[in-house]
Amino acid sequence: MMKKNVVSTALAGAAALVLAGCSLIPAYERPAAPVPASYPGAQPAAASTSPASTLAWQDYFTDPRLAKLITTALANNRDLRVAVLNIEQARAQFQIQRAAQFPALNATASGSRSSPNPLQAVGVGGSVSSSYSVNLGITAWELDFFGRVASLKEQALAQFLATEESRKATQISLISAVASGWLTLIADDELLALTRQTLATREESQTLTRMRFDSGVVSEIDLRLADSLAETARASYAEQRRLRMQDENALALLLGAPVPPEATEGGARGLDAVAPMAELPAGLPSDLLGERPDIRAAEQQLIAANANIGAARAAFFPRVALTTSIGTASSEFSNLFDRGTKAWAFSPQLTLPIFDAGRNQAGLDSAKAGREIAVAQYEKSIQTAFREVADALAGRVTLSEQLRALRAQSDAEAARFRLSDLRYRNGIASALDLLDSQRSLYSAQQAAVQTQLAQLQNQVVLYKTLGGGWATR
Repeated sequence: MMKKNVVSTALAGAAALVLAGCSLIPAYERPAAPVPASYPGAQPAAASTSPASTLAWQDYFTDPRLAKLITTALANNRDLRVAVLNIEQARAQFQIQRAAQFPALNATASGSRSSPNPLQAVGVGGSVSSSYSVNLGITAWELDFFGRVASLKEQALAQFLATEESRKATQISLISAVASGWLTLIADDELLALTRQTLATREESQTLTRMRFDSGVVSEIDLRLADSLAETARASYAEQRRLRMQDENALALLLGAPVPPEATEGGARGLDAVAPMAELPAGLPSDLLGERPDIRAAEQQLIAANANIGAARAAFFPRVALTTSIGTASSEFSNLFDRGTKAWAFSPQLTLPIFDAGRNQAGLDSAKAGREIAVAQYEKSIQTAFREVADALAGRVTLSEQLRALRAQSDAEAARFRLSDLRYRNGIASALDLLDSQRSLYSAQQAAVQTQLAQLQNQVVLYKTLGGGWATR
């Protein structure tokens, strides 16, 4: 008796394993990262510092004006909205594939009346054959012995997870783009004020030179040079106004709403009034594998391509489908549910591929090639991330010194302009010296503002490239 129970248990276990199906998906192994072990010239991070991916954007972009803009963009940006809807679509596709693992139970009702004599339709001779049925059953449910349906489900799951990671990457890009666009707008206002001041100075010099020309003190060459520089300043002022309006339009597109006036107000010191951003540790390139959503999305695409191979392999094996139903059938509608009208059907179907002119092999080859493509794309995403972080670190090292030097140059040119203006008003220096000092001062001031903008935008880029921006608090 015990022996019989053991045999029954073993047979039941074997049947359960067969019904559960087997997987022909290759074992997944994450490819090695094709980048160096550390960033060039990077300093080791302190033990107490947290990675950028765990730093919420509200804790990094602390300026209240910018925080309000980012909140608006997260609520209204259409690209982010599409990314969220892509997640919903991918989730639905996964649920469709998962549902294929379970039988679909359907109720059907049918009725038919027929006669070989066409005159029977008007009641002239012949006999009428009638058939009515009501059934509850399963149609063409595939018994997934070789894991084809399960492989497709795993592929759809990986696609869904990749879409979710892509949404995070879109949010990171949006936040960094809003921050960068806002900083550009602040710099535009500063450059606009600088250009307006330069225009006023050159117009004053133009007026003074014309008066000296009318008095016979300077030549017409000096007058025409003053006129030329004044018109150049007017052209620069018009260009700067246009750039400012275009940058505001670009930021409005990111926000999905007009840029509020208070977003750039209250900062008389321009970029100097921007709230400072935290110092970020670079970490190691290997950290990017878990911190960058775009890399994780590329890996999920690789997992999906790997699962496709399992489905392509399963196509070589027999496919078993089951159709079954139970219900009632009768030739008279009035007694359709009477005793003795019960009907049932059980129709298993086995399909064994014998000759398909290489279709299944081509499908497997295509799936393998797709996996190799996914591997290359995954490795490229790592290399791209490494390059972006390395570039941002290079900017952090050099832009501070560049800005310091340009500010020192600007101070020197401002002192030179004051002395030249004083000498010119006292008739000691020529108009050429004065106008040259004006031009040099304007160029130095412009370069300082643009370099400060590049430094702040580089901090934004570093936060983005290290995987920050999708966490929130």
